[in-house]
Amino acid sequence: MQIGFGAPASGAWATADNLARFAEQAEELGYASLWTFQRLLVGADQELAPVYQSVLDPLVALSFAAARTSRIRLGVAVLNLPFVSPAYLAKQAATLDILSGGRLDLGLGVGWSSAEFTATGASTARRAARTEEYLRVLHTLWADEVSEFAGEFYTVPPSRMMPKPVQRPGPPVLLGGIVPAAVARAGRIADGWLSSSGTDLTRIGAQIETVREAAAEAGKDPAGLRFVCRGVVRAGEPDGLTPDGTRQRLTGSYEQIRQDAAWLGEQGVTELFYDLNWDPLIGNPTADPAAAAERAEEILRELAPGTH
Repeated sequence: MQIGFGAPASGAWATADNLARFAEQAEELGYASLWTFQRLLVGADQELAPVYQSVLDPLVALSFAAARTSRIRLGVAVLNLPFVSPAYLAKQAATLDILSGGRLDLGLGVGWSSAEFTATGASTARRAARTEEYLRVLHTLWADEVSEFAGEFYTVPPSRMMPKPVQRPGPPVLLGGIVPAAVARAGRIADGWLSSSGTDLTRIGAQIETVREAAAEAGKDPAGLRFVCRGVVRAGEPDGLTPDGTRQRLTGSYEQIRQDAAWLGEQGVTELFYDLNWDPLIGNPTADPAAAAERAEEILRELAPGTH
């Protein structure tokens, strides 16, 4: 199992200096990947967690990190596809893949914030069908010399999109999702599945099996899929209990967190990234910036692959 790291994307530590510094350090320390996430806006009447209050754009942030690194993979977990046309995202993703030398992993979701749907003019109707068409548009624009698509939701006239991404036939596309239908969809049409910050890690093995079964039913090889877990780390916090009375994973001492990482690998996770943006001492916009960066750097170094 590979170990990645959540980039400074939210709150007090999400500054230009920190984004550059943590990207460089993560690469030097042997982390396999660097991840961002999307939050366009927060409605004035929405009561959302501090992590969502101040968030950098995920693709712009990854482009910035790409310029300061050379090996570490760059992922977004996730970008909500209803908010941008597939042709526009295909161009953005191909450009980032070229500028990074073929290091992009594109995670997509269907969105959940009513304020964001309203602000972008997006529709919540038939999101499953839209997702399937969306991926087909991305793939034809990335892979085909002349692209063309005529669907229920999206239309691409005979067109050429150049330049093509470095990764062929295109950057890996991973799908997020929590409900069983969304989890299975990742197995049928994507290159893998991304867990969310709210995933019950005691059930992640069962969710991975759902993805694998759906892939096999679709005629795909389940062994080729990726299973990426957002690890919401609570370093130093007392052990919390999950609803079934077990210890909350990725909580407690560094040794406990490392043991939990190994356990996730046994459940079928192929990549875990430690995301500190959900730590209120780091990802809260009201946190002390210097203290947030200091805490994040300690965790980055303590949990680096191969250090213990």
